[in-house]
Amino acid sequence: MAFDVVIVGAGPAGLSAACRLKQLASDQNQPLTVCVVEKGAEVGAHILSGAIFEHRALDELFPDWERMDAPLHVAVNDDQFCYLTNQYNAVTLEAPFIPSSLENIGNFVVSLGNVCRWLAQQAEQLGVEVFPGFPACEVLYDDKQRVCGVATQDMGRDKAGNPKAEFAAGIELHAKYTIFAEGARGHLGKQLIKEFHLDSGKQPQHYALGIKELWEIPADNHHPGKVIHGVGWPLSNTHSHGGSFLYHLDNQQVAVGLIVDLNYHNPYLSPFDEFQQMKHHPLFAQHLQGGTRIAYGARAIAKGGLSSLPRQQFPGGVLIGCDAGTLNMAKIKGSHTAMKSGMLAAEAVFDELILAHEQTAPPYDRKFKDSWLYEELHDTRNFGAEIHKFGNVIGGAMATLEQNWLSKYWRWTMKDDEPDHACLDPLSRHQPIDYPKPDGVLSFDKASSVYLSGTQHEENQPCHLKLADPTLPITQHLSQYGEPSQRYCPAGVYEIIEVDGEKQFQINAANCVHCKTCDIKDPSQNITWVTPEGGGGPSYPNM
Repeated sequence: MAFDVVIVGAGPAGLSAACRLKQLASDQNQPLTVCVVEKGAEVGAHILSGAIFEHRALDELFPDWERMDAPLHVAVNDDQFCYLTNQYNAVTLEAPFIPSSLENIGNFVVSLGNVCRWLAQQAEQLGVEVFPGFPACEVLYDDKQRVCGVATQDMGRDKAGNPKAEFAAGIELHAKYTIFAEGARGHLGKQLIKEFHLDSGKQPQHYALGIKELWEIPADNHHPGKVIHGVGWPLSNTHSHGGSFLYHLDNQQVAVGLIVDLNYHNPYLSPFDEFQQMKHHPLFAQHLQGGTRIAYGARAIAKGGLSSLPRQQFPGGVLIGCDAGTLNMAKIKGSHTAMKSGMLAAEAVFDELILAHEQTAPPYDRKFKDSWLYEELHDTRNFGAEIHKFGNVIGGAMATLEQNWLSKYWRWTMKDDEPDHACLDPLSRHQPIDYPKPDGVLSFDKASSVYLSGTQHEENQPCHLKLADPTLPITQHLSQYGEPSQRYCPAGVYEIIEVDGEKQFQINAANCVHCKTCDIKDPSQNITWVTPEGGGGPSYPNM
C-alpha cells in the first residue's frame, strides 16, 4: 500500500502530525494521503501517562477544542508539592521554593488515552486512515538507504516462527515520508538513531519508569482538580531519584503513581514494590482509603531533555515526540511537547511534498529551533542532570535558583554522560531490601496488578523479548546483580526458576505491559524489545 505519509504510532505526537498534515493540505487544496498505524488493539490501548495536560499545543492545533468536546474537563484548582521526609511525615513546599516549571494551575487533569481517542476521531474526520492492531516491525529503505516506509508484523506464527493455519503476512506501507512516533524507547526509533547516527555528540538518553494505578474512591473523599506531587521517601532510602503523584480526576477517580529514575544503583531495588510501599504514606493513603483499585499500568519515560535529544530528521522521515525524547521532565509533562513536535514535523514534511520532493531529510531542525518547544526545552535543560548529580534537595534547590531567579543569567549546560544501564552496582555493595508484604487494601502483588492492566498476548507466537546471549542472565547477571530483571520489571515477566536442580532464566512474555524497562536497564544491554503480534499487550481504558 502506498501513501504520501505514513505515521507510526497513534499517540499525541503521531495523531497531531496527522491532523496538521491534513489541515495544511486542506488549506492549500492539495490532495494528500496519510495513514497512522498503531500496535494497540484500539487507539489509546497502550497510552499511559499521569496526566497533567498543558493545552498550549492543542490551542494551536484545534483552537475551538472546548466546543469540539475535547476530554479536558477537570482543571487543576489545588496544586501541592511535598517532600516526604520518612514513611509518616511530609513537608509541603510553597511556590518560591520549588521550580516554577512545576506549577500546574491552569492545566487539566486528563486521561491521555481518552485525549488520544479524541484526536484520532479528529484525524479520521480530516481524512486520515487510522489502522489500530498493526504494529510496524521493520523500517523499509530504498536503494539509496533512504527510509521509504515500514512493514507491519506478520500474524499467525508459532513460537518457533513457523506459519500457523491462520497465518497472514505483514503489509509493506510505502511512503514518500515516514514519521515515527512510537513513544519512549521506540523499537524502530532506536534502530533509526543507530542507522543515521542521530545521537552523535549527544549525552545518552535517560529514562524513568512510571507506574500508575487508577482508583475509584468514595464521593466524600473526592476533590476534582486536586494535584499532589512528592519527592523523597521511599526512594530516598536507597539514594534513588524520582517522584510520586496523586491526581483527582472526574467520576470519583484518582490516579496515583511513582516515577523511578532508571539510573538507580541498588540492584535490590524494585520499582513496583517501592510504589506499593509509597501508597501507605499518610499523604496518599488518606485519599485512597475506602477506594477500589480499577486499573494498573507502567511505561518508560524519556527524560534526558534537550541534551539527549537526537537529530530528529533523516532521509525519508522524522523522529518525533517521546520516540526522540521531547518530554520536559522539569514540568513532568510531555503531551504538549509531543504534540508540538508532531505539528512541526507535519509542517516540515508538507514543505517538502509541496516541492514534489521524496525521501529527502525534511527541514524539521530549522522549525524546531524557531519554536517555543525549543525555547521551553532549552530553559529547563539542566533539570535532570542537577537532580541526578546532586540529589533531590541540592539538585532541586539549584533548579529552583536557576528557573525562578537566574534564568536570564544561567548560561552553562550541565551534562549527565553515564547511561542508565551502566549505573547498576554489584550486589556486594548493597544490602537486600525487605519490602513489606502487600495487604490487599492499599498494596498488591504483581499478578493481580497485571490482571488489571488487561494485558493479553497470543501465547503461541515468537517471544518478543530477544536475548543476544541466552546464557548471560545465569552465567553473569545472577552472581553479579541477582539478575535484576526479576525486580526492575513491573509485570513479573522475568524469573529465575529451578529445573532438575539447575537454575534457568524464564521469560513470561504474555505478562509484558510494553513498558520497555528491560530494553533500557539490562546492565549488559542483552534484552531487545521487539513488536509482538498486533493487538497484544495492555488494554488501558482511561489511563
